[in-house]
Amino acid sequence: MYAIVDFKGTQFRVEKDQAIKVPYMSELEVGAEIEMKNVLFLQTEDNTVIGTPTVKNAKVLAEVTSHFKDKKVIVFKKKRRKGYEKKQGHRQNYTEIKITDIIK
Repeated sequence: MYAIVDFKGTQFRVEKDQAIKVPYMSELEVGAEIEMKNVLFLQTEDNTVIGTPTVKNAKVLAEVTSHFKDKKVIVFKKKRRKGYEKKQGHRQNYTEIKITDIIK
């Protein structure tokens, strides 16, 4: 069974016991429970439900497992023949969550 949920402005395809990385949520601590109610699509073994716009009474439960930073991205700017060069690095913050249950 899997579901497609809209969470923090991004759509994710989730299954039970799957770990996904979502945009950073500073207000939640490790071990906190999350309830996602914006279920757009739900696929079970014998049934498919498409939401209009969401599936009624369906939700996905998850648990925060960690907060981390992604790999460094190098931002390099240059203007030719002017002697201008600028090099910066950026590491985006993410939160890892583990899907505990999909309720239909």
